[in-house]
Amino acid sequence: VQLQASGGGLVQAGGSLRLSCVASGRTFRSYTVGWFRQAPGKEREFVAAIRWNGSTFYADSVKGRFTISRDNAKNTAYLQMNSLKPEDTAVYYCTADASIIISSIWYEASYDYWGQGTLVTVSS
Repeated sequence: VQLQASGGGLVQAGGSLRLSCVASGRTFRSYTVGWFRQAPGKEREFVAAIRWNGSTFYADSVKGRFTISRDNAKNTAYLQMNSLKPEDTAVYYCTADASIIISSIWYEASYDYWGQGTLVTVSS
């Protein structure tokens, strides 16, 4: 699976962005897709994930503000980010895996495939 993330940019606090992750190469619909982010000087952290059946998982820091979704017909997953805060500034990475269990969905080591990052900058 090859993943291509896009949609990052500069936005003011309180604004919105939608990230996209386009997959190619394999059967996308059976994969769990996740988003992680890495802020300057910090470790990469889990943001959200969506399983093949549509069930979703969110980090507490983004719950209620971010929404992950997928369109299997387009081989694309999305991360809608609303009410953005300066602390959301980071490089956002999409990732996917074919055989991930729920208890492991929060950990980057659980994912086999990674796209390049897309930078999100939130100004105060």
